[in-house]
Amino acid sequence: MIEDKDPKKTALQELGEFQLIKHLTKDFAITNASTLKGIGDDAAVLDLKDKKTVLSTDLLVEGIHFDLSYMPLKHLGYKAVMVNLSDIYAMNAVATQITVSIAVSNRFPLEALEELYAGIELATKSFNVDLIGGDTTSSKTGLLISITAIGVANDNEIAYRSGAKPHDLLVVTGDLGGAYMGLQVLEREKAVFKVNPNSQPDLEPYTYIVERQLKPEARKDIVELLKQLEVTPTAMIDISDGLSSEILHLCEQSNVGCDLYEDKIPLDPTVISACEEFSIDSTLVALSGGEDYELLFTIDQKDFDKIKGNPNLTVIGHMTDASLGANMVTRSGSKIGLTAQGWNSFKE
Repeated sequence: MIEDKDPKKTALQELGEFQLIKHLTKDFAITNASTLKGIGDDAAVLDLKDKKTVLSTDLLVEGIHFDLSYMPLKHLGYKAVMVNLSDIYAMNAVATQITVSIAVSNRFPLEALEELYAGIELATKSFNVDLIGGDTTSSKTGLLISITAIGVANDNEIAYRSGAKPHDLLVVTGDLGGAYMGLQVLEREKAVFKVNPNSQPDLEPYTYIVERQLKPEARKDIVELLKQLEVTPTAMIDISDGLSSEILHLCEQSNVGCDLYEDKIPLDPTVISACEEFSIDSTLVALSGGEDYELLFTIDQKDFDKIKGNPNLTVIGHMTDASLGANMVTRSGSKIGLTAQGWNSFKE
C-alpha cells in the first residue's frame, strides 16, 4: 500500500466547538444501564441505584506526561483512559463512565483528533465504559487531556488505602518495571533519530516493554478475579508512581509498616535484559519506575490459600507494626528503608 504523503488536514476552526464534539463522539455507543443520558445535553444523567459512586480525574499534559515524537495519538487516547480506569479498579470498583476534556493548539488538524478519539473509543469498548461528556477548548501550548472516570461498588467491597493491618500479606499483580524500561528504549531511539534522521529503530526485541509504556492495560480482570475468589482486599492502590511510593502510601494511610522481599518482586525477563543493557538495577526500576498500572493490595492471611499459585498474583511481603517502618529485605537478608523516588511532575 502506497503511503499518502499529503494526507487531508481539516482545520478545527472549520467545525467549531459543538460540531467538533459531535463529530468526534458520533460513534460512541451507550452500553451501561446506569447511563440515562450521555453527550448532548447540559449534563449527563446517571442512575447508580444503591451502589456507592467512585470518581477519579487525571490531567495529561504534552511535554510533561507524553511525547508525541514517539507516542502515537491513538495510543495516547487509549492510555489516557487506562490511567483513569486504573484508579477506579484500585478501589475494587467497576468503571462505568468517563468524561473527556481536551485543550488543543491549532497545529493539530481534525484528523489528528480523530486518531486520539479512536484510541479513546477502543478503550471504552474494551472496558465497557460509556463516554458521557467533556469539553474542548483551544491551547497555545500543545495538547492537554483531562479524563474523569466514574465507577460503582458495593459499600462492603470498596478497598481504601487505609484498611491494611499488621500481618496482612502484600500482593501485586503482573510484573513491574516494564513501562519505565520501555520509556528508556524510546528515549534512546529518539536521541539516535535526532542525530541521524535516516535511522530506522529496531524495536522488535523490546516489544513487550515498549507496549507497557505506550499501551498499558488497566487491571479490570483483577477486580473480577478477586470477586470470583471471594477475596476482598483490606487495602489497595494502583502502581502509577513506582512500587516503593505506593507501599509508603499504604503504610501511611493504614498506619502500618511493611517488609517487602526483594527476591519476590515479579520481573519479566525482557525487563531484566533491558536493565542489563542500560546498566540499571532492575530492583530500582521496579521500586521507582512507575506507570505499570498494576494493582498493589493487602489481604488477610486467611485468604492466602485462595490466591496461592495464581499466575496473576504474587505475594511480595507482609505488613508489620508501624513502629518498624517500611523496609525491603534484600536478597542477602539485610533490611533497607524504602524511600519514595517515584514520579514528581513538579521537578525541574
